[in-house]
Amino acid sequence: MNLSESLKDRYSRDDISAYNAQYLAQVIAFGPVIFQVARIMLKWGILEMIADEPLTIDEVAGRAGVSKYAAKCLLESSLTMSILKVNPDTGKFSLSKTGFFLLNDKSTRVNLDFNHDVNYIGLFNLEESLKEGRPAGLKHFGDWPTVYEGLSSLPAKVQDSWFAFDHYYSDCSFEEALEVVFSKPVRHLMDVGGNTGRWALQCVAHDPKVQVTIVDLPQQLQMMRQQTAGKPGAERIHGYPANLLNDESVFPSNVHFDAIWMSQFLDCFSEEEITGILKRAAKIMSEDTKLYIMETFWDRQRFDTSAFCLTQISLYFTAIANGNSKMYHSDDLVRLVQESGLSVETIHDNLGMGHSIMVCAK
Repeated sequence: MNLSESLKDRYSRDDISAYNAQYLAQVIAFGPVIFQVARIMLKWGILEMIADEPLTIDEVAGRAGVSKYAAKCLLESSLTMSILKVNPDTGKFSLSKTGFFLLNDKSTRVNLDFNHDVNYIGLFNLEESLKEGRPAGLKHFGDWPTVYEGLSSLPAKVQDSWFAFDHYYSDCSFEEALEVVFSKPVRHLMDVGGNTGRWALQCVAHDPKVQVTIVDLPQQLQMMRQQTAGKPGAERIHGYPANLLNDESVFPSNVHFDAIWMSQFLDCFSEEEITGILKRAAKIMSEDTKLYIMETFWDRQRFDTSAFCLTQISLYFTAIANGNSKMYHSDDLVRLVQESGLSVETIHDNLGMGHSIMVCAK
């Protein structure tokens, strides 16, 4: 099993003390409780108040406009879950290091909102999803086979958290990714699963001659056109409707594509579906076409915090998105690329928030 050098030591040894191991086990057992407490402490502005100055229970209750009982429950829970510290002499609570990151770290806030608005209720059906290979938790939002068909119909708050999550994990890698993709001339680029067109806009801004064709579901293309309308270079962004879960769907072949781009796309499909998609891509590739697959492979991360987040995100795909995909280990994707008649030429690691780009060719 491939593991980055920093992860090998972390995941091959068990050197935590028995005391800390027992504490962590209890943290897991009360996971739903501490999650909601942390979320409410943020939503009600209590962490922000305490970050400004240490406060007593009465002061928090008064400033937050809640009962002393509510303030006491939240503060005591936050204290024992290491979000807060307390001065025993004054009874004033202050922010801990963990509380600081909960309040100020953008990735933590994005993950928290995503888990609450998109995943929380649906994860109750995780066991059903794992057994049946379908997103059993999606029924909370609507009767769709996958979340992607229903994305444009989700409640506004859920859409906001979903797109904030999706964009946060992709946008930070765009600048470095452009250098990889455009290291050779690209006149026609196919963006598979282009979503709202953010990458396509980056491409047409980077190269004034490139033409971009986005392949996606019809409803996604409609959202893309709304988001790109009037933006510089939008006239060079084209849509090609296709449901790639349908084996009969083919990629556009009206022009020669120098580059095919799949960013955070293949993690939306099962291994069998990925092989089918890659085989169809291979059919329209020439010998000089490059296929770029950008993913956050959990095994190639520099920090175990990133690997932790990614392996947990896999369960969103299980319960909500489609029931059969995940954040893949790079070994799995290399194998699927090879089974599709393609080869991996190189892998660029550590782009943005831990992204990697697999450069593939016939």
